[in-house]
Amino acid sequence: MCRLSIPNSSLPPKACSLSVTASATTCPGPLVFKTERLQAFVARGLKEQALQAVAAVPKDVLARAAAFLLLKDSKWSYAIEGERAPQDRIQRWGRAIGKAGQKPLDLDELLRLQRIVIEDARFVRMGLRTEGGFVGEHDRDTMAPLPDHISARHDDLAVLMNGLIAFTGGTAGSLDPVIAAAVLAFGFVYVRPFEDGNGRLHRYLIHHVLAERGFNPPGVVFPVSAVMFDRIADYKAVLESHSVRMLPLIAWEPTAKNNVHILNDTLDFYRYFDATPHAEFLFECMARTIDEDLPREADFLRRHDLFRAEATAIVDMPDRLLDLLFRFLQQNGGSLSKQARENEFVALRPDEVLALEASYRRLFDGEAVSSGSQSP
Repeated sequence: MCRLSIPNSSLPPKACSLSVTASATTCPGPLVFKTERLQAFVARGLKEQALQAVAAVPKDVLARAAAFLLLKDSKWSYAIEGERAPQDRIQRWGRAIGKAGQKPLDLDELLRLQRIVIEDARFVRMGLRTEGGFVGEHDRDTMAPLPDHISARHDDLAVLMNGLIAFTGGTAGSLDPVIAAAVLAFGFVYVRPFEDGNGRLHRYLIHHVLAERGFNPPGVVFPVSAVMFDRIADYKAVLESHSVRMLPLIAWEPTAKNNVHILNDTLDFYRYFDATPHAEFLFECMARTIDEDLPREADFLRRHDLFRAEATAIVDMPDRLLDLLFRFLQQNGGSLSKQARENEFVALRPDEVLALEASYRRLFDGEAVSSGSQSP
C-alpha cells in the first residue's frame, strides 16, 4: 500500500491510490492538499483540547452527557437521510456507534453494520450491489433516472472495497485522524457499495477512524451528524465538490428497472478525488463539537441537577412529575402555563409555583430550548 501524502498546494500533488494493487512508485490517488486551513486545524491539537474539556467535567455528568451525545448523533444521522426513526432504532444504531473502532474494519463488519441500519430488508438487497446505483430522483412522467451522483460500477466494487479496507490498516495510520476519517468516509460514500444504508455507514466510518486512533476521550462520541445536519447546505456542497465534476464524465443509459447502467470505465473516478474540502469540512465539524456541543451539554446537565435539587427542596414530588415540570418550564421560557397549573400541577400552591419558576429562570436565564430538547 503506498503512502497518501499531504502536499503543499503550490507543489505538484502527490497522493496514493486506495487500490490494494497500487505500487509505491506509481500511486496517484486521493489528494489532500496542505492548505493553510488544514495546517491550522492540525496545529490546534483538537484531541488534546477534547481531553482538557472533559477533564473539568465530573465523571457522572460526563457519562450522562456522553450518552446523550451518542443518541444525538444517531438520531441526526437518520434525519440527514430524511428519516424520522423510532426511538428503539435510534438507540440500536447508537449502540453500534458507541462500539465504533473496537473491531477491525472488513467487508463482513460492514455487512454486519448494514444489517443493523436496515431493520426491514424485505425490499432491499443486502450486501454489495449487483447492479448500478445513483443518488437523485426519477422523472415524474417517465420514471427515468435523474442522477445527481452515480455510484461506482458494481463490477468495480470488490477492488474499491478492498482498497478502502486496506487503507484503514495502512496509510490511515500515518495521517492525522480527522484527515484519515475524511478520506475513508467520503471515499466510501462516493463508491456507495450498498443499495441502502450508505449514508449512515459513511458517517459511522468517521467514528470508526477517530475511535480506533484514540481521538475521542474515553466513552465520548462527538455528534458529528448533528453538526452536519445543522450545516446541511455546506455538507451537500462538500459532497458535490466531486460528484458534480464527475457526473459529465460518466456515460450511462437507463435500465428497464429505471436504474443506471454505466457504459464507460469509471474506476479511477472513485479512486482519485480531491479530499481537501472534505477534510476541511470535517475538521470544522469536529472543532464545533469540541468547542460547543460537549461543554454545552455538560453545562446543561450541571444546571439541570441544580434545578432538581432546588425544586425538591421547595416541594416533594415524584421524579416523573419533576421531569415533566422541568419540560414545561423549558418549553415556556421559565413559566408554568395556566393549563399546567390547572391540570398536572393543580396541587401546587401559588408561592411554590413562583419559587419553582424563579429557580428555573435563575439557572437557565429563561432559555426556552436547550441542548437536551432538540429533535429532528
